[in-house]
Amino acid sequence: MAREAVNDGGAEHAWRLHARLDQQWPGFVPWWADEAPSDTPDWTTWLLLGGRGAGKTRAGAEWIRFIIDRGGRQKRIALVAEAYADAREVMIDGPSGLLHIGDPARRPTYEASRRRLSWPDGSVGYCFSAEDPDGLRGYQFDAAWADELCKWRYPEETWSNLQLALRLGDRPRQVVTTTPRPMRLLKRLMARSSTVVNRASTYANRENLAPAFLEEIAAAYEGTALGRQELYGELVEDVAGALWTWDMLERTRIAASPHLHRALARVVVAVDPPASAGPDADECGIIIAGVRNSGEAIVLADWSAGGLSPRQWAQRAVAAFHEFDADRIVVEVNQGGDMVKAVIRQVDPAAPIRAVRATRGKTVRAEPIAALYEQGRVRHAGSFSKLEDQMTAFTGASGEASPDRLDALVWALTDLCLGAQAAPSIRRL
Repeated sequence: MAREAVNDGGAEHAWRLHARLDQQWPGFVPWWADEAPSDTPDWTTWLLLGGRGAGKTRAGAEWIRFIIDRGGRQKRIALVAEAYADAREVMIDGPSGLLHIGDPARRPTYEASRRRLSWPDGSVGYCFSAEDPDGLRGYQFDAAWADELCKWRYPEETWSNLQLALRLGDRPRQVVTTTPRPMRLLKRLMARSSTVVNRASTYANRENLAPAFLEEIAAAYEGTALGRQELYGELVEDVAGALWTWDMLERTRIAASPHLHRALARVVVAVDPPASAGPDADECGIIIAGVRNSGEAIVLADWSAGGLSPRQWAQRAVAAFHEFDADRIVVEVNQGGDMVKAVIRQVDPAAPIRAVRATRGKTVRAEPIAALYEQGRVRHAGSFSKLEDQMTAFTGASGEASPDRLDALVWALTDLCLGAQAAPSIRRL
């Protein structure tokens, strides 16, 4: 395949010069070559699995730039992210995004009101959110960039709609840039003969990362099974000794809808407050779950967030209470006692609150909940990547980080499913 004429806008934007081997798509022409290898494989999906900060975003953006710059007719591009905000802040306007790479004269402009990129040659790109799979209906594209696939709330539905929209040109293609998780969709993609897989390590991109970042992430993940995933882009099936496995969680998935909570007998918002406050505070676990009359529990949403003041997390919990028409807020008071309830009362004096205090360790509280999953009595309405990472990594070993989202999940499902059975490990106040 002859080398395409691509204007790199000078050495500072010459991706052909700077791209590492793990960032080069099939048929990529390095700076020193005039032609691509003659045996370039026929492919549909380029899958780049990378650790955090490994340069996945830059590689994905550069492939899109290549698609646009190689000439021919005007192109239509799909840009799919975890949420609309991620598409704009990472894929488009981030330091490695489409607005900041290549020849400045050939860069696109962004129309926020239409979530649309427009290139000087007339090509266009549209942003989509994996929180809104049906948003892809009615469109058609030549190519697509799917970012952080393994964090998508509705991966199967979004992916299916994207594939149906890839129907322009001789061979529509797509790049997927993600930190891997052992989800069924990713495994299917990796097994296809039309998929080319690259892996990129966080450390391979160290020259573009702050030393403090490397120190912090290494301290958090190095030497752990999760570190193989988060640092080296490896597909880690299960953590030895963990109470939950990925296969167990994959079996829980059901389709979600905005009104699913209305069909449930009870809904609760469970809160695991952080011990600290302010920008550096730990995450506040906020999980919304409900139960059917049959006794089957459904995890509806994860509203957990970090860096919140007590009033901010209380506002968030109360907002979830009203959004999902919940019956009550279940809140752990080990770290704050009556103050925790008082903060919620300040936001909404009428909100029903059930305060609970743990009297035994996290593992003892979590084991009965893991048993519910093994029995098939819990469902997840979509995917909850951060929560599920905590679940599949939790062993209860000494020194293990406190899993705030998991703690909130345990409180929610204990309240909904276990009732008096929880007495040995939980005291209701």
